[in-house]
Amino acid sequence: MFRNHTVPLTLVMTTALLASCGGGGDSAESEPAAAEPVEAMDDMGAADAMAALLNPNLAAEDELTLIPGITAEAAAAIAGGRPYLRAADVHAALAGAIGDDAAMAAYESLWLPINLNDVTNDEILMIPGVGDRMAHEFEEYRPYEDMGEFRREIGKYVDEEEVERLARYVYVPIDLNSATREEIMAVPGMTERMAHEFEEYRPYTDLDQFRREIGKYVDEDEVVRFERYVTLN
Repeated sequence: MFRNHTVPLTLVMTTALLASCGGGGDSAESEPAAAEPVEAMDDMGAADAMAALLNPNLAAEDELTLIPGITAEAAAAIAGGRPYLRAADVHAALAGAIGDDAAMAAYESLWLPINLNDVTNDEILMIPGVGDRMAHEFEEYRPYEDMGEFRREIGKYVDEEEVERLARYVYVPIDLNSATREEIMAVPGMTERMAHEFEEYRPYTDLDQFRREIGKYVDEDEVVRFERYVTLN
């Protein structure tokens, strides 16, 4: 079982990391800036702060090594285990390379979004700053229909800024037949071209059809990665 890790909410921001998240340029040579507390978010802007969370299925190895505590060997271990379908799988790979404490600290900057409707309690407790009480609130309102419901319910307990911080760590699967273009584009790694392909084959009758049609454009691993973000209601 993972331990509840309640490190201070320190937001590590670097110019190189922000550039990588925005455009994918080579930034491995840049030196990390000093850590800034979350309270400084108002000064730097919430949008910039939110951009710092890397996805272990998508980040390049040189981007991963910009995160404090992640060595080149650990970055290679993460890349070698893709695609990850659960946060617990990421943790197993990362903790195996750098230890449990260092892995937990890395989740301030690195995270695989977790499905609110099937995530385990242990995985919720891996989110920085989340303890038993908040984990209970995450679970209490299942099943979530969409992220709007998550924001409304969790907003009863924390302020808007904290709701948005927590929202970076979670998702609710979108319905293949009714999701808007905006909702489809919110899927990590989605492009306009792939969003068009998602819409082109509507209505989907089952997930096997989704696998066949989307498999015309991306490889099997990528189909599996996309599939975790979708459902058919």
